Amino acid sequence: MGAPHRVTLLELILLLFVHECTAANSNLLREYIGAESDSVKLSDMPINPKVEVHFILAFAIDYTPDHHPSPTNGKFNVFWETNHLGPSEIAKIKAKHSNVKVAVSLGGDSVGNERNKVYFAPKSINSWVKNAVSSLTSMIHQYNLDGIDIDYEHFRSEEHEKTFVECIGQLITILKKSRTIKFASIAPYEDDGPVERNYLALWKKYGHVIDYVNFQFYAYDKLTVSQFINHFNHQQGSSYAGSQLLASFISKGNLGLPPNDGFFEACKELKRHGKLGGISVWCADESKAFGFRYEKASQALLAT
Repeated sequence: MGAPHRVTLLELILLLFVHECTAANSNLLREYIGAESDSVKLSDMPINPKVEVHFILAFAIDYTPDHHPSPTNGKFNVFWETNHLGPSEIAKIKAKHSNVKVAVSLGGDSVGNERNKVYFAPKSINSWVKNAVSSLTSMIHQYNLDGIDIDYEHFRSEEHEKTFVECIGQLITILKKSRTIKFASIAPYEDDGPVERNYLALWKKYGHVIDYVNFQFYAYDKLTVSQFINHFNHQQGSSYAGSQLLASFISKGNLGLPPNDGFFEACKELKRHGKLGGISVWCADESKAFGFRYEKASQALLAT
């Protein structure tokens, strides 16, 4: 055996630098809005000026907006409830709160009703990217949006990994290069299937253009605090190493680690170790019934 390797001062500094870059607390709160209610307003949620707040409109989908939705090969249409989430409302909330940004999430679970699942269904990489860039650029300018979020959850074929990676990776790259968007995020979850494989492959090749990972920790069955922290550490340290990873909860608290049953305890522990990249919430439509009490608690924690 050779002599044991001695860590040099330069290597130690580099290791500490990498640690600081990959594990750092953030004051970012991100909340999905508009998927379930046409009465929820951007102005409903109290906003702490010490916190960066991203509202994420749910969803824009490349399906036809009719009674029998079908894929449109990258031509995105508005599917969020626009009653109080139109261009004027977005302009007002951003003018009132300089710490607020608004993004749009692409895909989602279903379209029209829960039986109609949203499948990622491009005819080709080039045609999908061309259509997506064109339709989203128009939508982003019309609604004064700052970024996009990727939340495709259904794939018809396991052979589409490369197609998904290139379509999404190229889309983000082009929109950033043209300065159409300021940031991009992904919303993966662990399923031992195509969702996990596709997003991990996307992160591996295009992680450098992805700013946030809104990991769906509420896609797990009920978790304890220690289980949540273990899952978080695995995703941050292995699956999405180097990412700004957000802890997440679902407002109704029926999956993952509920906000009234240990979530904030877990976040405080992550924050003590410099790992809390922010908090992500599904969703404002449900939170309104609770008076946004968990968003208030999230912002208080993030602001300190």
